[in-house]
Formats: sequence, C-alpha cells, structure tokens
Amino acid sequence: MVTNKAHQRVAKHERKRTTSDVHDGIEYNKKIRKINKEFLEKVTPPPSPSDATKSSDGGSEPDVLPTDPACDPDHPVKITFSDVSSAAFNIKNGVLRTPCNKSANLSKLLDMELYFKKEYLQVTGSFKERGARYALSRLSKEEKERGVIAASAGNHALALSYHGQQLGIPVNVVMPVFAPLMKIGMCRSYGANVILKGDNIGKAKEHAMRLVAEKKFKYINGYDHPDILAGQGTIGLEILEQVPDVDAVVVPVGGAGLIAGIAVAVKTLKPHIQVIAVESDTCPSYTEALKAGKPVMASVRSTLADGLAVPMVGGNALATLEGLVDKHVLVCEESTALSILRLIEMEKAVVEGGGAVGLAAMITGKLPELRGKKVVTILTGGNIDTTVLGRTIERGLAVDGRLIRLEVVVSDRPGGIAELASQIAHMGASIKDIFHERAWIATDVFSVRVKVVAETRDRQHVAELEEMLRSKYDDVSP
Repeated sequence: MVTNKAHQRVAKHERKRTTSDVHDGIEYNKKIRKINKEFLEKVTPPPSPSDATKSSDGGSEPDVLPTDPACDPDHPVKITFSDVSSAAFNIKNGVLRTPCNKSANLSKLLDMELYFKKEYLQVTGSFKERGARYALSRLSKEEKERGVIAASAGNHALALSYHGQQLGIPVNVVMPVFAPLMKIGMCRSYGANVILKGDNIGKAKEHAMRLVAEKKFKYINGYDHPDILAGQGTIGLEILEQVPDVDAVVVPVGGAGLIAGIAVAVKTLKPHIQVIAVESDTCPSYTEALKAGKPVMASVRSTLADGLAVPMVGGNALATLEGLVDKHVLVCEESTALSILRLIEMEKAVVEGGGAVGLAAMITGKLPELRGKKVVTILTGGNIDTTVLGRTIERGLAVDGRLIRLEVVVSDRPGGIAELASQIAHMGASIKDIFHERAWIATDVFSVRVKVVAETRDRQHVAELEEMLRSKYDDVSP
C-alpha cells in the first residue's frame, strides 16, 4: 500500500509539473515572438515598390501575371476583310500557295464534288505558317530585336520557329514537358529557344507570360491574335480563286482562329457560300461558347484531333465569327480515325486528326445538305506521330469493318484450333492475332476459348464469316 501511494504521489506531481512546463513554455514563446516583432519593426525598412512584384516564395516571378493586350476577352477585336487582304499581300512570298484539288474517289463515294485544300504541304506541315508569318512581319523594329514568345506544344511553335528564322527574329517557345520529342527537335533546328515548362499548355503559358514581364518579349497567341486570324484568312481568298463556284467551305475548329479568318474572307466576297464548323466531340469549346454567348472553359479529353484540343475558344475569334457560321457539327473519335484511313488510302495523304474532322463530318452523314454540291474542306496539317498513326489506322480498319475480333469455343483436342484457323482462311480472312485460354472458360474442360483478330474485306465479308462460324460452332461471340 505504501508503495502504491508513493507511486500516486509521484505521478500526480509529474502531471502537475508537466502541465506547468507547457504553460510556461507557451508564455515564454509569446514573449519571444513579441520581442522579435518589435525588433524587426525597428530595423526592417519599408518594402520598395520592386519588392511588391516578387512572389511569396522569394523568387523573381510576379504573383500577378501580365495579360495579353492583343487578346483581351473584355474588349475583343473583330478583324475585317482589309486585314485579311493586307495579310495576303504581306505573306505571299513567305508561304506556299497550297493546291486545292478535287478528290475523284471521295467525290463519288460521298455524292458531291469534294475538294481538299492541302495545308499539310506547308514547310512545317500546317496552316499555322500563314498567321505566324504575318504576325512576325507586323512587329515593330524594337519588338523584332527583343524577340517573340509563345506557348505551344505543336504546329504554332513549329511555324513561329521556322518563320522567325527566315525573318531573323529571335523566337522563344515554351512547351509542356510532354511535348513530342520530334517537335521539340524541329523547333530547335529552326533556331528557336525551346523552354520545357509545366505539365500542360496552361502552365506553359503562365511561364511564357512571366518571361514577357521579365524580358519584354512580344507574346503571340497561336489562335486568337488578330494578326494570326488575318493570316489564316488568306486560305479563304485562295479557295475562292481556286474553286470560284464553291457552295460550301467546311472548316475544322479548335481555338476558332482559322474559321474566323476564312469566314471573313469568304462571306465578304460571296455571302451565299456556306461556312460550316466541325469540332471533335472530345473538346467542344466552340459549342460551349455558343451556348454561353462568350468563351468558356470546356472539358477536354484525349483525342486524335490533338491540334483542336483548345479548352476555350479565343475571344477575338468568337467576336469575329458572329453571324458568319451557317452550321456547326461535332464528330467522334471513330469517324476521325476512319477519315484518316480514307485519306491515306484514297488520297495518299497523311493528315493529322484535326485536319480530318471535316471529312469525318461528311463520311458520317452529318452534312446531308451538301450532296450534289461543290464543297471544299481544309486538310489543316500532317504532323501526326508515327506511333499514333499506326494505332489510328487499326482503329479506322475496325470502324470500317475490316478488322474484327471474335471469340470461338472449340474442342480442346489436337487440331481443334488449327481447324478453326483453316475455316477462317478458307473464307478469305487473314488472322492478325490469335490467343486461347482454358482456365476461365465456363464450359467443359475439354473445350478452349479462342480469341481471334482477323482482317476482312468489308462488313459484308464480316457477316459471311460470322454466319459460317456459327454454323460450325455453338459458341461464337464478337
């Protein structure tokens, strides 16, 4: 008992001492902080104006990023026909006048006179050269000496780099760290200073605007700068010269700079011509802007049409387009893949997803009113990664009914799978891949499920193949 009482007294004393120590420590810290604050107020000078521009982490980057005066959403600029005409005169010796050829095969397939404006034939592989060339030519002497900057992961970066080299203007390009290595290398080969920053284009632009504040570079927005819009509009002038009796122009839409320039040119000279906008349904930024009556952020998913994956259309472009677009439609990934395949097979043209959406709208019947009409669509670019191209061709073949996947349960005896392969070959289909499994099959242990990927001629051929297999096997599924 004595021992227990002693322990209780010790424990009680220790608890009391600990509580007191904590209280004393808190009071002590308060006094120290007060003394330190009074000392700092006496010895620290007031902040200078330059300190106000420094970030909270002590760096030199401003907390408030500068805005792009050429792309003010509160004061959008509408370009005019004279802007497009001026651009045409200024860039005529700097960019290619691309062909606008009739497609005999696709015209017959789609029951219309279909012409392709082949902008993928530009030196850097896209229409972006037109706007980049014009924007660079419009810089003041001081701006040309200091150089320009842009945030881009693709075609705008390439175009600006190439024409900056041609005109002797320093070009800085901020690209996200995920930018394709090929495009990074090409920009550097054109003499551009490539800066890899951020995991998306938004972060890259933030860094670019910080450099604008620090280095006084001229920022050139790739889809909304008025000079960019005017430069892209020269495509419309060329279309009217090359196909003067055209009934409709079908234009891919991402940030809307391309269609804004083309619409101004076409509607000014020939108001009766239809201007039709086509978006990928993976990034319907123009559709959302029309609903809201102003540029708004749209959700963006991974897409074959990566050149159109702009989450918010440009304010200048949207204002310019008011009343100039007759119709707009959305297309899916499958139809885009099929269009890329059609262009490879029928036109011998390798076109990126963003350039193929116009054809996709026609192939999928989204524009039935164009039957019997003379139509031009712009193949905007050809910068598609080789690995993506391979996957896209396979996707296109599947959509076209020329690549199928079947599962067939066959007898697990010697020659069972060989017999299945022989039956498929006898029907004229080519097996591309075959895989079999026994463990996860619900039927008897003397059967095996065989998964087959085969290349076929068309949908009719697929139907014939499936009918034959069902006549010989009890369990056949897609």
